[in-house]
Amino acid sequence: MSNITNENVTQETSRDDQTNGIKCGSFLQRFTKRFTDIVLSFLSLLILSPVFLLIALRIKRDSPGPCFYRGERMGRYGKTFGILKFRTMYECPESYNGSPLTSEGDPRVTPFGRWLRRTKVNELPQLWNVLKGEMSLVGPRPEHPELIQSWPAPLREELLSVRPGITSPASVVYRDEEELLKGAGFMDTYLLSILPDKLRLDQLYVQNYSFLTDLDILAMTAIVFFPKIRKESVAESQLYNGVFYRFVHNNLTWLITDILVTFVAVGVSGIVWRISAVINLGIPIYLLMALAIAIGNSLINTLIGLPRIMWKSASPTYVLDLGFSVALTMLLFWVVTRFWLTTPWIPFSMIWLIGVMMFIGLVAVRYRERLFTGLANRWLIMRGGKASFAERILIIGAGDLGQLALWLLQRSRFSGLFGVVGLVDDDPRKNGTHILDCKVLGTTRDIPTLVEKHKIRMIIYAITNITPTESERIMESCRSTGARLVILPDLVKVLERSIKKIEVQE
Repeated sequence: MSNITNENVTQETSRDDQTNGIKCGSFLQRFTKRFTDIVLSFLSLLILSPVFLLIALRIKRDSPGPCFYRGERMGRYGKTFGILKFRTMYECPESYNGSPLTSEGDPRVTPFGRWLRRTKVNELPQLWNVLKGEMSLVGPRPEHPELIQSWPAPLREELLSVRPGITSPASVVYRDEEELLKGAGFMDTYLLSILPDKLRLDQLYVQNYSFLTDLDILAMTAIVFFPKIRKESVAESQLYNGVFYRFVHNNLTWLITDILVTFVAVGVSGIVWRISAVINLGIPIYLLMALAIAIGNSLINTLIGLPRIMWKSASPTYVLDLGFSVALTMLLFWVVTRFWLTTPWIPFSMIWLIGVMMFIGLVAVRYRERLFTGLANRWLIMRGGKASFAERILIIGAGDLGQLALWLLQRSRFSGLFGVVGLVDDDPRKNGTHILDCKVLGTTRDIPTLVEKHKIRMIIYAITNITPTESERIMESCRSTGARLVILPDLVKVLERSIKKIEVQE
């Protein structure tokens, strides 16, 4: 325990700093976080009040002194508050005058206090701090004011811009911190090794805050109550990309999207079907059918790992996976409607039509950015110099390096800002061909004409295996056009040399 007084605390952050302080998420996120804190802390205090009473009686029987301990901590915007915990140390001067940190085997800790600290039950009274608004369920752990003053000013401002929490990513990783603090130099171990990493984790939390992240951290905090699994290490990626976050961003988002696509596919298929035949299923049946197909397809997608794919940069080969999942979904749906249900059952040809429409929709929503970029490039080429919504680029070289440059431009987050008009290459067999949806427009002799015709603003030089004289000729031709010239390093040769070195070493 520490006997830090207000005199030891430096001045709090000014009101201007509070106004300009770093925000933890949007207004809606902050409102949701505070609302969740109030509701969960109130319900938890209400439910746990009998447990608190039993623990208080046991503390009284274990050693004389108060049941609770109030320690001074620094909270949001540098405002100090009294953190509430179950008392785990003997009520004596040594407990207050000793180190503010507790190491393994600390003689100041009572027998029952060791159990409270090991299970983290001593932290539960902080639910009252949460209800009062001094703390949050999840946030950077509050530290002693004296210790905080040693932090770098930008880091201190960032971490104090949010409410401290009962638990945090650092609390999960260092849940057995006291076991790491051993020997006479445990304070140096904490300050030089543990504290910097805890601050780094807390800073990442502030910068990557989301409600789903809070749910993941709360779930991982619960492992301290299960001794058999609490020793398992927690990967840092799990702290900010846990079960709840992955489910919502990978599964739930695509489930909702796929349900909408399936509703459209079923509706369009029903309209098309009624043109040539009569089938009166009714709107409720149509809605249930669309929902069942969408949920079934989502489960199959999850089993084959499609929710984990970053579709913005996904390979076109995953279209086959989408086709397989849709085909399997519709086959299962046909089996159920044909053999398990009596009436009405859906004709196989209509199920086939729904599958085709659904497949087109699923591919379109997942590759929408690639499709829009391709259409934009096509429009750019058709309009020539009249289109002005993208930076027109001409790539010199249709070999490996040129294709790499084209691939990177098409799949980068700046793809909407650049429009690759085409490529040029002196290989006559490539002239007029299409490479990655872009046409080889001519040879290097045509560069000035192409730049003027298509209003090229940037030229990327990506030629390999060429003589210095010829290379200088081409670059001089590029410079004469007035367009910006970007020379792409020969990454392909670098990779080839690296591979050869590895082969020699083996």
